[in-house]
Amino acid sequence: MWGGRRYKSLDFYLKEKFGEKLYKLALSGGMTCPNRDGRISYGGCIFCSGEGSGDFAAPFGLGMEKQIEYAKSLVGEKYKGSRYIAYFQSYTNTYADTGYLRELYMPVIMRDDIAVLDIATRPDCLEDDKIALIQELASIKPVWVELGLQTSNEKTAVLLNRGYRNEVYASAVQRLHKAGAEVITHIITGLPGESRRDMLGSAELAAECGTDGIKLQLLHILEGTRLAEMYRNGEFEALSEEEYIAVISDIISILPENIVLHRLTGDGDRQKLIAPRWSLDKRSVLNHINHELKVRNIIQGCKAGRQ
Repeated sequence: MWGGRRYKSLDFYLKEKFGEKLYKLALSGGMTCPNRDGRISYGGCIFCSGEGSGDFAAPFGLGMEKQIEYAKSLVGEKYKGSRYIAYFQSYTNTYADTGYLRELYMPVIMRDDIAVLDIATRPDCLEDDKIALIQELASIKPVWVELGLQTSNEKTAVLLNRGYRNEVYASAVQRLHKAGAEVITHIITGLPGESRRDMLGSAELAAECGTDGIKLQLLHILEGTRLAEMYRNGEFEALSEEEYIAVISDIISILPENIVLHRLTGDGDRQKLIAPRWSLDKRSVLNHINHELKVRNIIQGCKAGRQ
């Protein structure tokens, strides 16, 4: 048990490591992705919005100082602390010249109000010079690198237009650990054509590769994406709340206890979300997941008592 929960939550981990809860400042580094600009393909992943999964990030045009102040204002009503996680969320945040990345990240990580530098990127955009920069940054303060695995099913990865194979992800985790960074892996549940076994397999692969944390994300079907076209054409169905709660509980039950669960569900842009609409009540979803885990724990306890 971690703070009354049946998994190591991000809140528990932050209080354990930093002595307090830290809030994220969602920032933009002004980059794109190799499967958007033609290096790999065009259009991005089929589920990705036009903002590159950074719908809630501060606008890049503000400049970094104003971005940070803007992001602080968004969390100001619920957070009165003085330290934050600088989260570069939009698109692929190592997809640029290393000199540009140094000028972007070094001033941010040196700020007194930043406790963690959090970089979302792709496993295939971590060349040796980028790893060396991450190692340098990690010698100053904690660095988290978020990798969008999404699925371990190679056929699904092709459908998603992910653009790399699983071994690229596995290598990236190893190299980032050597550089002193923590790795957080993104996994999506409810992808077209995937079974429960596929979803569990994605979590198992991330654990086997040594990820430090996992973000579990319900598949959100957003306006303006290829996924939305597929959904409207009847090519797949969105998960029901009951199905989602069951598979998330299954995943939690197989993960090693040291892995931090950074997210159990995500926030969809209310204006763009087509389905599943039940996911907009995030508090209710989280409560139902925790209730399911509690019930399963009681059942396991009863079975153990009868043995």
